[in-house]
Amino acid sequence: MYVRVWEYEVGADQVDAFIAAYGATGAWARLFEREAGYVGTQLFGAVGQDGRFLTVDRWRDAACWEAFLDQWRDEYGELDHQLHGLAAGGDAVVEGTAQ
Repeated sequence: MYVRVWEYEVGADQVDAFIAAYGATGAWARLFEREAGYVGTQLFGAVGQDGRFLTVDRWRDAACWEAFLDQWRDEYGELDHQLHGLAAGGDAVVEGTAQ
């Protein structure tokens, strides 16, 4: 299993919209579902840190992630631009396969 983990800071007034867009059935998951190797997305809220979230995007392997990017890069960029105002950060903190 290949994962990509992202960390976000979300303002109190944007939490509901962020969860709707970044959760397991949100806009990102719907875009990722276009690639057969996508396994799913999980959204976690940090303990004791309101507004801090982690997303975990799971792929069968790195090749599936790369195939998604090759096919859907423009749509990925468009969605990133559309949702940019929902959260600060959007920093990749983990990427790879468990050792």
